[in-house]
Amino acid sequence: MNKTLSLVRRCLLMAAVAAMVSPGAAGAANPEAGSKGRRPNIIILLGDDLGFSDMGAFGGEIKTPNLDALAADGVRFTQFYTHASCSPTRSMLLSGVDTHRNGLGNMSEWTAPNQMGKPGYEGNLSRSVATLPQLLKDSGYHTYMVGKWHMGKAPDLIPAARGFERDFSLLDGAGSYWDMLNFTANTPVSLYTEDGRYLTKLPKNYYATETYTDKMISFIEANRGDGKPFFAYVAHQAPHDPYHLPRGERNGYVGQYDKGWDAVRAERLQRQKEMGIMPKDATLAERMWFVPDPTLLAPAASAMLGRKMELYAGMVENMDRHIGRLVNYLKKIGEYENTIFITFGDNGAEGTDLFEMIAGTPGTKNYLYASIAWSQNHINSWGDPHSYVGYGPMWAQVSMTPFSQYKGYFAEGGIRNALIVSGPIVKRAKGSINTAGYAHVADIMPTLLEVAGARYPETINGAKAPPLIGKSWVNMLAGKEDTPRSSKDYTAWEVFGNRAVRQGDWKIRWQYKPYGTETWELFNLAQDVAEHHDLAATQPEKVKELVALWDEYAKENNVILPNRVMAEGMVRKMPERFPVEAGFPPLMTSKQFVPPADMMADPKP
Repeated sequence: MNKTLSLVRRCLLMAAVAAMVSPGAAGAANPEAGSKGRRPNIIILLGDDLGFSDMGAFGGEIKTPNLDALAADGVRFTQFYTHASCSPTRSMLLSGVDTHRNGLGNMSEWTAPNQMGKPGYEGNLSRSVATLPQLLKDSGYHTYMVGKWHMGKAPDLIPAARGFERDFSLLDGAGSYWDMLNFTANTPVSLYTEDGRYLTKLPKNYYATETYTDKMISFIEANRGDGKPFFAYVAHQAPHDPYHLPRGERNGYVGQYDKGWDAVRAERLQRQKEMGIMPKDATLAERMWFVPDPTLLAPAASAMLGRKMELYAGMVENMDRHIGRLVNYLKKIGEYENTIFITFGDNGAEGTDLFEMIAGTPGTKNYLYASIAWSQNHINSWGDPHSYVGYGPMWAQVSMTPFSQYKGYFAEGGIRNALIVSGPIVKRAKGSINTAGYAHVADIMPTLLEVAGARYPETINGAKAPPLIGKSWVNMLAGKEDTPRSSKDYTAWEVFGNRAVRQGDWKIRWQYKPYGTETWELFNLAQDVAEHHDLAATQPEKVKELVALWDEYAKENNVILPNRVMAEGMVRKMPERFPVEAGFPPLMTSKQFVPPADMMADPKP
């Protein structure tokens, strides 16, 4: 009898242990186990300021064969949303919680006086939220990170403290690709961590994109063969400015962009239509009113501005090549087929001159620091250490073809991103394009918890856990539904005082002048993806309905609108806003009149 009881106890104990590490630990079966019944590996490939149309698979002319191969092996989504800026997106990606609850209600660099010290505005990923890597780690995954963190620098806020078993991370929001050089006089040195320790120096022959890839491969290799799946967060710094690139990779696009931004945008949109990325009747958003008509530029100016886009394209191609190294490594060790890849950019492309913003005005410490530390700015030095170049609003609009505006704003160009998902969870036709799947970066948390069989906690540090705001993609990726959202679901955003709501095909946005009108604008995205036509005056009831959703969102998430904003003084600094129309004014665009040859004559004596 005692022997039987002992056997029963042993069986119960074994079952309990198995439950703690099995895919069914959340109380639900793993929806898509990988090969041979193993849970799949998960890799998130994040491009920093990567534009919607930059990849070849989304209409770009930049050579991205490895990213395009992931698209051909998986599915592309054209209605995927992030936040309008870096750290807010990353905070939702890793927590699944709204920014005003997870600590990034505003970026730490722009926290307003009335937001300081308030819950949800810590400027780092709050300890009151659970993180995706921690939950996956608890469910039996290895968890690795390389690249940009941008969500806290104190010992209890760095990647190792938030669930990553191994990491090699840039803690700052940007920096040199060659060394530890940072941007301002007060913060001249970028901070890095490796496996939870702050680095005193960088590895020999450091180049960010290459080193991040080397480190991730080494992390996976170190634990290969132990039977555990891994979660890898590859948060590339590229292609965020400054555009630093090895000398041998700077001339792959020479002269290709001298034709100007309008021509490149038109070419990209045409390819998007041919691919099915955009509808046949889609049009380009209006060129930003302060951006010149490229056909009016002198050849030298066209070449100089084109050079900036050449370097950007080289950065994207370089990132793609290193992503290919990681993919090929996984194929070599037999893990590619059992790996889910989720690939996207963290927000719209960067159209603001960050260097000018950081350096400030002559006579300040930052201006002096920038003049010394970032002094290698002859065009022949662009890409070298101590050089700083970004490509400006004209090329940012190209990267966000066909949308309006770019990073920092709530036009589609600030928040809509290209998304590729591939791997064993995808049951849709390979290479297919989902144009109906209205998805959001916060969806990644519930999706991957379901895939891993992990459970979101009811409490965190003794307090009730904030709610997840996303929707799982498991059924959508399996082809059982086209979108995870109903017509009643809505998404809302706010940062820097700008705000937006989308429900179904309808969207309202409120933005400070000069990028907005400081009133609610209304757009039907199914009919007007470029947001040409503000329908607020003709659809006041729809505006009222969506504003009510905004009020509900703001109340539920304790939104504190800032009393100081980035837009201060911007109207005075920029040209007055007028519509941009092709061919106007004719004075500037009319060609020399050439009379008929048979009517030409020399003057009479």
